[in-house]
Amino acid sequence: MSKNADIKGILFDKDGTLIDFNRTWFPVITQLAQQLASGDAVRARTLVEQGGYDWDQQRFRSGSVVAAGTIEDLVDLWHPGLGTDERTRCVKVYDGFAVSEGAARAVAFDGLHGALALLVQRGFILGIATNDSEAGARATAAALELGDLFTAIIGYDSVARAKPHADQLQLFAAQTRLLPAQIAMVGDNPHDLEMAHAAGAGLAIGVLSGNSTRAELKALSDVILDSVMDLPEYLAQI
Repeated sequence: MSKNADIKGILFDKDGTLIDFNRTWFPVITQLAQQLASGDAVRARTLVEQGGYDWDQQRFRSGSVVAAGTIEDLVDLWHPGLGTDERTRCVKVYDGFAVSEGAARAVAFDGLHGALALLVQRGFILGIATNDSEAGARATAAALELGDLFTAIIGYDSVARAKPHADQLQLFAAQTRLLPAQIAMVGDNPHDLEMAHAAGAGLAIGVLSGNSTRAELKALSDVILDSVMDLPEYLAQI
């Protein structure tokens, strides 16, 4: 029997896996940087670069704060040394901006809805686990008319520890009454797959639709697909 025969749930990363990371988040991060820089274009460009943007490649680097971190990580990067209360207020402001602008600017990959709907039709339980906030993930799913396809939507603020820790996958397992071994984790970033291994997921699937290369994902993946749209065919063959 295939290792994957007992997979009943599929947990997806959001950015770079379900939506085009760079087309969605570059304008959002740029707008935040411009506000912080008070119109200083050079400083704003530097802030975006600090967040992980490669201006030559025109994409965020894999593992960078923007590509792999949380809003809290971005606040700590751009506002070092804040006191606890001030940091909490800043995170709240940034989170609110990310919820509204991230949803408004979200660009889903072509064919995404059809692929996800087919997986649901085949009986898989779907979820999202993202280092975006839960509110941001829910707003994006709603904006893209995907919300009804997901049984659970989990953000960095839904658990004690964000990726690469096991918490999000463990919460999905608890909410769906599945064992971690019955869950496939699908993501474009090493921290997605590290979470899969930390939680004992049944399958770690890397996708090349985000900011990571095949070489960066290879050691952590049971299989690497071009995108989520290849998932129904892959799962039908196992």
